[in-house]
Amino acid sequence: MQAGLRFHHIGIPTHTPRPGERHLPEHKVFISGYETSPYAVEWMRFEPGSSVPELVQRVPHVAFEVDDIAAAIAGKEVLIQPNSPSRGVTVAFIVDNGAPIEFLQFTGKN
Repeated sequence: MQAGLRFHHIGIPTHTPRPGERHLPEHKVFISGYETSPYAVEWMRFEPGSSVPELVQRVPHVAFEVDDIAAAIAGKEVLIQPNSPSRGVTVAFIVDNGAPIEFLQFTGKN
């Protein structure tokens, strides 16, 4: 594994509503599970018309916490540019060998 990456979660697309879903209306996605999963599983359920790339909507992804998101994505095939879906966190996705990979940089408490 590349230096500086710390495993954070695995994101799994689903079509099934789950208890405790949190809606991110700007991305038309519901997320759930990470806060309660003993295995760091995050479920992602997408609404029609979601702006999230199809690759993320259909293929599970692995997410890593990084200290410098710009350095983590430098020279990579960027799928989703750095953005802040929640207060205190910046995320970005790259594609590695056909799989989506997420990076998270925490900047404060949510």
